[in-house]
Amino acid sequence: MPNINEIIGSATMSPADQILALKEKPVRIPPWFGQGGLFNEYDPMQHPVMQKSIYPDAVRPDGGLEKVTRITYDLQRLATKRMTELVCGIPVRRVFRPQNDRQAEVAKWLEAIFTRNRIDSVNIERCNMLFAGCEVMTLWYAVESANNLYGFDSRLKLRCRNFSPMLGDGLYPMFDEYGDMVAMSVEYTRKVGGQPVVYFDTYTADRHVKYSNAGGDFAIVEDEHITVGKIPAVYCYRPTPIWESTSDIVYEMEWAMSRNGNYLRRNSKPLFVVFADEQIRYGDEKDEKKEFRAVLQYPKGSTAQYVTWQQAVENLKFHTSELRQTFFTQLQLPDWSYEKMSQQALSGESRKQLFIDCQLKVKDESGRLLEYFDREVNVVKAFLKAACPSGYEADIDALPFEVEITPFTVDDDKDTINNLMTANGGRPLMSQRESIEQLGWSNDVEKTMKEIADDEKGDAFEQYE
Repeated sequence: MPNINEIIGSATMSPADQILALKEKPVRIPPWFGQGGLFNEYDPMQHPVMQKSIYPDAVRPDGGLEKVTRITYDLQRLATKRMTELVCGIPVRRVFRPQNDRQAEVAKWLEAIFTRNRIDSVNIERCNMLFAGCEVMTLWYAVESANNLYGFDSRLKLRCRNFSPMLGDGLYPMFDEYGDMVAMSVEYTRKVGGQPVVYFDTYTADRHVKYSNAGGDFAIVEDEHITVGKIPAVYCYRPTPIWESTSDIVYEMEWAMSRNGNYLRRNSKPLFVVFADEQIRYGDEKDEKKEFRAVLQYPKGSTAQYVTWQQAVENLKFHTSELRQTFFTQLQLPDWSYEKMSQQALSGESRKQLFIDCQLKVKDESGRLLEYFDREVNVVKAFLKAACPSGYEADIDALPFEVEITPFTVDDDKDTINNLMTANGGRPLMSQRESIEQLGWSNDVEKTMKEIADDEKGDAFEQYE
């Protein structure tokens, strides 16, 4: 594989050839659109039961069409949302451990940057993109705008934006022989003057090159130096969507329910049957709106009654119920539907047990996500060095941090604390500082502790007045 600088700095390769070389993807990701694409599984309107070429409407004897029953289950989208809820239901935390006052300031600035960019909403959006589309890229960039949003006067505002195949974007990472990313490229289409124009951006640690086909053929329209010293993009991928190989289970449920719908529609109409040895004349009944009563006359000894179709619904119910249970069991995801949760009364401890499998699932997925979030903090730290007052560069680099993903669960901390205190002989389990940090309600732990100390000091003086 040629060096990245040999591609984007080549004098012999045309822009189109450079793009072709940058598109050599080292990771295999299922396509989103097109034949066999993940969109066909994700969107229930694309499922086989909705395809008239596979499941056509019935032709009536008069030449008209009788629409068949088409029932879909949106379980692939539900699995994506469910996994995102498990990861982001309790917001992802960045735990900074400053070693001095200047690093404590830096920690506040970094958290302010993430807060101003609505990072919790961004996490939900990109987790949905990752679990459904299998890859996502977040681009961080700065715009010239004087502000005091982050706790210091700055001439730059920091922003982020997500790219994904679900939005029609093409993502093309490039790694060296050690697995480190050396370039990140993204292809996207925008309308200019009502006409679609394809752009291709390549980012390295020190360079940004933008290609465009606005003039017909691809040409370089921007070539600028990157001053932050890092690729300003973070990339994450997984080899399969979160629903993995369970789409056939969903399709089988849809076929079973759709065929059953046809039988119901055809046979559920009540039939009025007369049991007699003589031929009975019928068909002279008038509209119910034109007569207030009807008189029927049948031969002696005959009987008349409504006959309904006796369908074996229990087998169908068992079939679909087992398929649905298999879907969630294979994916290690909880089925939180109201019907399932209300079938039996569960204690608090029993409800905790429902989350064991999905908590293990989150732990299994957290490896790539933690790597993704860790790199993002480092990218934002690089931007912060360009935006904050001078003299903080060493403290920004030295500030230690850790990203924590807490799987969502129904938990009662009171029981846990009581059990631990009992085992500890009733002694305290944590310091006041740790309890304030753990609660997470205070944006400034030091300030909160000082205010608590001042309040206690004031109460002590009041006792002697």
